[in-house]
Amino acid sequence: MDGPVQVSVLLRRLDLNRESHLVIENGELVPNDKLLAKSATVEIRPVISGGS
Repeated sequence: MDGPVQVSVLLRRLDLNRESHLVIENGELVPNDKLLAKSATVEIRPVISGGS
């Protein structure tokens, strides 16, 4: 994706729900308003909850 871009915009472009996905940059969870550089490498993971 072309950057810089905010996390919220990135997820919207990918048609992903923020409540259902975690965005990780350099091993750290990033907030919704974080501005990601064009050169940023991010990992997007689905939120998984377990129960008994």
